[in-house]
Amino acid sequence: MGTQILVALLLSLLFLYGEFSRVQTASVYSSRLIHRFSDEAASYWASKGKNVSLLDRGTAEHMKVLLSSDLKRQRLKLGSHNQLLIPSHGSKTFFYGNDMGWLHYTWIDIGTPNVSFLVALDAGSDLLWVPCDCVQCAPLSSSFYSMLDRDLSQYNPSLSSTSKHLSCSNQLCQLGPNCKNPKEHCPYNVDYYSENTSSSGFLFQDQLHLVSVDGLANKSLLHASVIVGCGSKQSGSYLDGSAPDGLMGLGPGEISVPSLLAKSGLVPHSFSLCFDNSYSGRIYFGDQGPGIQRSAPFLSYEGEYSGYFVKVEDYCMGSFCLKQNGFQALVDSGSSFTYMPYEAYKLVVAEFDKRVNSTRTGIEDFPYCYQARSHGQQNFPSMKLVLAMNQSFAIQNPMFQFTSYEGTDLHCLGIIPIDGEIGIIGQNFMLGYRMVFDWENMKLGWSHSSCQDVSDSNNENITTPPNGLSVNPLPSEHQSPPKGHAISPAVAGRTPGQHSAASSSSLILSRYCKTTLLLLLLLKSTLFYRYLFRAI
Repeated sequence: MGTQILVALLLSLLFLYGEFSRVQTASVYSSRLIHRFSDEAASYWASKGKNVSLLDRGTAEHMKVLLSSDLKRQRLKLGSHNQLLIPSHGSKTFFYGNDMGWLHYTWIDIGTPNVSFLVALDAGSDLLWVPCDCVQCAPLSSSFYSMLDRDLSQYNPSLSSTSKHLSCSNQLCQLGPNCKNPKEHCPYNVDYYSENTSSSGFLFQDQLHLVSVDGLANKSLLHASVIVGCGSKQSGSYLDGSAPDGLMGLGPGEISVPSLLAKSGLVPHSFSLCFDNSYSGRIYFGDQGPGIQRSAPFLSYEGEYSGYFVKVEDYCMGSFCLKQNGFQALVDSGSSFTYMPYEAYKLVVAEFDKRVNSTRTGIEDFPYCYQARSHGQQNFPSMKLVLAMNQSFAIQNPMFQFTSYEGTDLHCLGIIPIDGEIGIIGQNFMLGYRMVFDWENMKLGWSHSSCQDVSDSNNENITTPPNGLSVNPLPSEHQSPPKGHAISPAVAGRTPGQHSAASSSSLILSRYCKTTLLLLLLLKSTLFYRYLFRAI
């Protein structure tokens, strides 16, 4: 039977070769292949004065060596395409609870010489801004923030040798059409979801200090050109201390740090955030996640791909699901809690309250709080979101702990109703996950994680780039603002073209090679199993 299969495979190869010869008459070059574990290879190395011992073919040891070699080559191949970037202080993010607005922060360095800033991380906006030439800013003294051991910084563009102002004519200046003169300094004004919360000032181009992480012992420092908002005036919660030292917008807009890093060709247009159950976390630029992650596609909102929107098909609690049309939701790390359209919210909290066997004590903005038990752990129903393509997103812990003014320990449901039809998936639902915002492939990815997936030790050997130059500067000045709406990168430029005779020949060659490869793999696997069974 084995001989018949082999003959059939050889006849198929001969047939394909004949078909290929009719359309391709170019010269064919051949080269002899020598396996590294063959007798001939051993003779070659012996002629060079090296003694190479060979394993018996078909033994378990032989197969282990081959498998080990394959895995090593795969790691090398993946490593060359898996460079990640992290801030120069490291990938670690910090959480300070209610003392700083329940957000996550990381340290970054900007400018030359570099100045450090503790910026809030926000996937729901695009701009990186820091306090600068302050007219109305939050306090920067460490005495105002009990958890900090040093004062926060203020950006001074005139003291950075790599800083230059962005003109109104630059394509990244959104308010350029409002300028009287295209050579004027580009202003900015960003309004956020929180009521009366905003930041305004002027835009500069400067260097962000990063470290490349490629899985090797040596890591290198590089400087990427980014747009920095000189935030002279803040309002709302930013004056109360939720982003006293600035904010890094991680959205998909052209002006965001992930977009500019991708435009520079440094990493794919993707990043990941990880928040573990102890509220520590990590951030990686260029991370597209593990192969085992679940994923759901990003959606457009009002005809534009302007944020990380996904479709929530259903909301389940234990065995109960809402069984309605669902809603769109913005995945936003800058929101501490999760927001649901009012109709869906009413169904969820009503079912939740029925399932909790505890005394409810509502507080302002959070009516579904329950007194903590003095003995034993509180039991709350399991929850999950069902996203597009029936992808399940289990919620690790929808509750947060809170101590009331009376000193009572409470467990509060971190879900808030919101007007309109758009919800927000906030940080509290992301705990325990490595969240991947992959704009290059237009999908959200998630996988369970302890936030220690990628090494970020402090003993790396950092080398500086030649001449200290930044990599791939931003678009030059005197460019007109972009027209029209952004479209999904996944469908951009997909226009049909005409095939030439050369392309037809290449197509046949491609099909021939693929078919031959499949047949050879089948033959190889047949021989492999013969060796394996012989070893057994």
